[in-house]
Amino acid sequence: MVRLLAAVFEMSNLWLKLMISRYFSCYVSRYGRAMIYTLLSVGIIGVSSCGFFDDLSQTPSGVARGSDSAPKTKLDVKRIKDAVPRVEPKSRGGNFSPYTVLGKTYTVLDSSKGYKARGDASWYGTKFHGRLTSNGERYNMYAMSAAHKSLPIPTYVKVTNLENRRQIIVRVNDRGPFYPGRIIDLSYAGASKLDMLKKGTARVEVEAIDPRQWKKNQKKQVQFTRDDSIQLHALKSTVDDQLQSSNDSETSVDWSSALPEFNRYYLQVAAFSSLEAAQSLQNRLLRHLNSLSQSVNVVIRPSERGVYRVRIGPFSSEQESLTFEKISELQFLGKMHLISE
Repeated sequence: MVRLLAAVFEMSNLWLKLMISRYFSCYVSRYGRAMIYTLLSVGIIGVSSCGFFDDLSQTPSGVARGSDSAPKTKLDVKRIKDAVPRVEPKSRGGNFSPYTVLGKTYTVLDSSKGYKARGDASWYGTKFHGRLTSNGERYNMYAMSAAHKSLPIPTYVKVTNLENRRQIIVRVNDRGPFYPGRIIDLSYAGASKLDMLKKGTARVEVEAIDPRQWKKNQKKQVQFTRDDSIQLHALKSTVDDQLQSSNDSETSVDWSSALPEFNRYYLQVAAFSSLEAAQSLQNRLLRHLNSLSQSVNVVIRPSERGVYRVRIGPFSSEQESLTFEKISELQFLGKMHLISE
């Protein structure tokens, strides 16, 4: 009996399909493609609403999406290299203007030329690591990048921490921060180099860089080469032989010497009997240190015997000066002496 009913049901089902095919075939052929597109759209919307595309979110960095934090591994700021400015076309993504976020409308500048502003900087880390930025690139918190509300993407900018004078160069590839008073959102690496991680924000100055002009300036700067090193040692030989036996109140010691705690420390690079020679070295050192984004001063200390000492500093501690001395780009200077005042 059950088999008979099943057979009758199957025949009825075939007859129904035949009738639909005969009388509604014209409608199916006419509207079938639209029906398929509609079903696919509904399916995609349903999948995306379940979080399938959440990892590809293009939510700008400045829009809160839960807790953010730094990675467990700390970076060695001495090894972090600045972004190198180069000429790039505007990205297809991220430059739509005007655009609205959280009910507020923003306009993207036509050009970054002459841009310079001061405000607060913030940073973003693990929460957005690997997500898409506004121009479609993957955010890498270990790269020297940043988010800005109005600069064209990409734009290279110099950021100066006005609290400690540290400087970095980053590449803008994202939008944000959308928080009152903040003008730039830095990557974890950038914030590390500006020493602003603990505080979370810092007062900064942001200045746009023209890659062409920047490249010209780099070529114009006096680069310390091997010949410069030889010249420096030759100039050092003009120092008075009695310099080492000086009765000045300052103390010159080797790195291995133990020192009591003083307020200021300097690294003495050289000493000259000519003020002009000392000033020449001072200017060249300042340019070189600036190219390394090292915000440290170079001073000249004259003595009563007419000797002009060129020193890098001051440093707040002996350890800081020792760390600075180990920078690979300064090894050509040779042996430097630690001076405490």
